[in-house]
Amino acid sequence: MKNPEKEDLESLRDPYIIRYPEIVALSSRDGHQVELVEFFECVGGAMWARLHYAKSPLVHSVRTVGGSTRYLLSPGRVDLALEGSRFPAGICGVDVEESEIAISYIGLGGGGVGASGCRSLAGGVIRTECDPSGGGKKAGATIWLPRRERVLIGVDDTDTPEEGATWTLCHNIARAVQDEHSRYLSHTIVQLFPVPYRTKNCVAVVCEFASSDPTRLVSSFHRLLERHTLSEKTGMAVFSGFDPAPLSDYGWAVKRGEVNLDRLAALKGLGLAHIMEGRGIIGAVAAIPFSTRYEEALQLCDGRC
Repeated sequence: MKNPEKEDLESLRDPYIIRYPEIVALSSRDGHQVELVEFFECVGGAMWARLHYAKSPLVHSVRTVGGSTRYLLSPGRVDLALEGSRFPAGICGVDVEESEIAISYIGLGGGGVGASGCRSLAGGVIRTECDPSGGGKKAGATIWLPRRERVLIGVDDTDTPEEGATWTLCHNIARAVQDEHSRYLSHTIVQLFPVPYRTKNCVAVVCEFASSDPTRLVSSFHRLLERHTLSEKTGMAVFSGFDPAPLSDYGWAVKRGEVNLDRLAALKGLGLAHIMEGRGIIGAVAAIPFSTRYEEALQLCDGRC
């Protein structure tokens, strides 16, 4: 009798390569800041890379967001003094071009496998230059990715006391509108101050995308939101830019108390667009600066805790 497990082992196509499902790169408009987003399936490999890649002088910070590792990078090229066990792999090059971003990796031994073969075969890669790797070899690769910008879409007030849920609707719309130009990166639920006219929990949602065609993305999202919202008070706001930090003070104000529409006027010129201007626009804008800041986003500021 055949052993199914043995058959599976014997049929491995690339036993020493783990493909990253997708790698995405986005930059500031001036090209001075880059965020590299690596979606992973092997947690152990991702955590190992996070530890060692953070030692590169091109890496300013690194964090794990769901099933992805995010590296905040500066453009440039460096020679890494690799050393087995202590600093066996890293990011050695970041080049921002008009429509592409090139990332260069280098590593020793197994770190070289990850730096070359594993990332060269990732989803989202346009083209690559890759060294042979394996055993004790030093190996690396340069991968070219589409240059994208961050687009944050905030939404509030899509349900009624009888039916609906904003968080589920936003996730489903975000999945539906992603395409080769716009990748859905994250979904964040933001707890707002529980005002008297809330449906029940008083939360807004912000969906994050990396996009090379923001206009098309926003139009598609808006069309589906208008079709499926159950409320006449729906708010939808869009921020296009690398860092929504300038909206933080407003966001915290909406988490800590009731805010009227007049407060929004002070936010003009911050890369913000109001797409649907129902009463929910107050919460939609407030959600944006909390994108992927999950602990702060979920904090309840009602004075009772």
